[in-house]
Amino acid sequence: MLNRRNVVAGLSALALAGPASAQAPLELKIIAPAGPGGGWDTAARTIQQVLTATGLAKSVQVTNVTGAGGTVGLAQFIGSSKGDPNQLMVNGITMIGAILTNKAPVTLDQVTPLVRLTGDPLVIVVPENSPHKSVKDLMAAIKADPARVIWAGGSAGGADHILAALVAKAAGSDAAKTNYVAFSGGGEALAAMLGGRVTAGVSGYGEFESQIKAGKLRALAISSGKRLAGADVPTLKELGYDVEVVNWRAVMAAPGITAEQKQSLTAVFEKMAASKDWVEVLKVRGWDDYFLAGDAFVQFIKEEQVRVGDVLRSIGLVK
Repeated sequence: MLNRRNVVAGLSALALAGPASAQAPLELKIIAPAGPGGGWDTAARTIQQVLTATGLAKSVQVTNVTGAGGTVGLAQFIGSSKGDPNQLMVNGITMIGAILTNKAPVTLDQVTPLVRLTGDPLVIVVPENSPHKSVKDLMAAIKADPARVIWAGGSAGGADHILAALVAKAAGSDAAKTNYVAFSGGGEALAAMLGGRVTAGVSGYGEFESQIKAGKLRALAISSGKRLAGADVPTLKELGYDVEVVNWRAVMAAPGITAEQKQSLTAVFEKMAASKDWVEVLKVRGWDDYFLAGDAFVQFIKEEQVRVGDVLRSIGLVK
């Protein structure tokens, strides 16, 4: 039988249940496992902005934890968030590579995959005075002597490096001979290209967009499966090369949360992704809507771990 004591106890339990309860306002903490201004930081703070603006969360706190391609932040997240549905972390393809290359003691199997949100198409660019007028020209140079084609991009083992290796493989070259220089930011990579110190560069299209439009860089190809709206740049696939890399970003929930809590959090992000505020963010930042949740996202993570591992082994970063 229900009595007043049971009802009060039940209501108290609901109030403490966090995001799993529709009655409780969301007060989230998100780890951005990189420094301020980077892709993961931008994603985390954009989520913060949209969740609060739409009223889907009462408050969202973002904390930056830098180091080792995000694996320091991952370790902290795993160690401090178990069973807490109010703690989240953003990550992406670069973290998969960093876990392998750094031989990290933690893995994504220890957290709860929640949703994949965005995809950042990568672009291959060369300086305006480059002799390489097309991807075909660049491929020919790679096949002739891969060591002489110097690539500029982000962290070793990240999405940019993976794309460079796959392009080398598509050119019929040994991916292990890919001459890749990792820069800490797009600005440094841009300076290296404009200064003639590297042959080609890889980054998110938005990183190089202004220089492309100004004519200082020539965009040879986009790495996504479809063309980027507003950019007259062909995809590698339409040029005949079976290469596709998307710098995706996702949200992970804490280890040990319940199925109900995961479902509730997923519903929040589904609503966020469908909001006008989020659609406008995608347009402004040049991000593709890459939403995926549930079992499909879990399977995607497993497949990416295998694919990225294979690429990194082919270039000698992972044994």
